[in-house]
Amino acid sequence: MVVKEDRRVVRTRTNLKSAMLKLLSEKDFKEISITEISKVANCNRVTFYSHYKDSSHLLEDIFQDYLEQLAQYFRDSFKGKKSFLLSDPTRNVPIFEYVQKNQFVFSLMLIGEVIPGSQNHFCETITSISRSELQLKEEVWFDIEAINFYETYALLGLFIFWIKEDFQTTPEEMAQRLSFLHSTSLGEAIVK
Repeated sequence: MVVKEDRRVVRTRTNLKSAMLKLLSEKDFKEISITEISKVANCNRVTFYSHYKDSSHLLEDIFQDYLEQLAQYFRDSFKGKKSFLLSDPTRNVPIFEYVQKNQFVFSLMLIGEVIPGSQNHFCETITSISRSELQLKEEVWFDIEAINFYETYALLGLFIFWIKEDFQTTPEEMAQRLSFLHSTSLGEAIVK
């Protein structure tokens, strides 16, 4: 039996999350007090503490919401398929569009490290899907878990690059870059 969450609880948490994001757009995380969050969310400190132990817990919950949606976009990229080519860029475009649309939150999560470990949480979200829902068509000679981590942390690096370039590249171009990385061996390097 699925238990539905009380609408008042959902509304209060939504208001607290919105308040936190509004305040984060105006000032640094360390400067934001529980009193400010509560005031912007139209509630009191007691209400805040009935939902979250502190502001870090609230921000972790916000990040979790966005990671769950990102995970859904990742799952949707292979939903209904028996197999797919890693080099197909079209399946990754919605993932990049989602990150671009929510660039403020993903910048906080992946660059700001406002919450220590948020980069790892991002990677574990993607890795857990790869681990449990996907497998390579051809067997490889070394540990598949190593490949999962390599691919996921490479994706993190690509997102960090995109954030640092202020999202100048389109989601379609980013999906093309990811596909290129999936489909090529970079070969030999020249020492400068």
